[in-house]
Amino acid sequence: MKKLLLAATALAMTAAAPAFAESGDWLIRLRAIDVMPNEGASIDPIGGDVDIDNSIVPELDITYFFQDQWAVELILGVTPHDVSAVGTAADDIDLGEVTLLPPTLTVQYHFNPEGTVRPYAGAGINYTHFFDKNLPSGSALSTIDYDASLALAVQAGIDFDMGNDWFFNVDAKYIDINTDVTIDGAITADVDIDPVIIGLGFGRRF
Repeated sequence: MKKLLLAATALAMTAAAPAFAESGDWLIRLRAIDVMPNEGASIDPIGGDVDIDNSIVPELDITYFFQDQWAVELILGVTPHDVSAVGTAADDIDLGEVTLLPPTLTVQYHFNPEGTVRPYAGAGINYTHFFDKNLPSGSALSTIDYDASLALAVQAGIDFDMGNDWFFNVDAKYIDINTDVTIDGAITADVDIDPVIIGLGFGRRF
């Protein structure tokens, strides 16, 4: 009988335990992310391809739960990259640096919001603006322009409960980023950036 009472008490306490995140809650995460482009390009008229380096930067995201298992997340950060045209008829060409501002909005489903290990998956839309377009010093080129990109994004991640509303986060995203690039008004390129983004960080519930 004593064991039965203990089991019933434990079950009642488990059932009464509040979910970590529920409707109306906010989660704030700060991550270090590695932005890894899966780049490719069609360059006219000189041919060749594009090379874009990885970038490790901080990222801030803000999540709002509009239902217990459903949330919307805004992802914020900037990523600088070195860019080169490679294998062209004019050999490899250093195109300098460009910085991307890629705010991303996703809708997420959280599979286990009441647990200590809380996986989630999401999908949404990304808008990427290109700025700080700096050609290398002494370059024979004079201008380079990148068109903004609007496309889809997907993500998956896990929050690990640390207690007192704090958690550790692992997150992965894929963003479909495409831009039309114009160099000196004469060379055009259709460039796919399509980065995979891996992030590690910490967050807190409010």
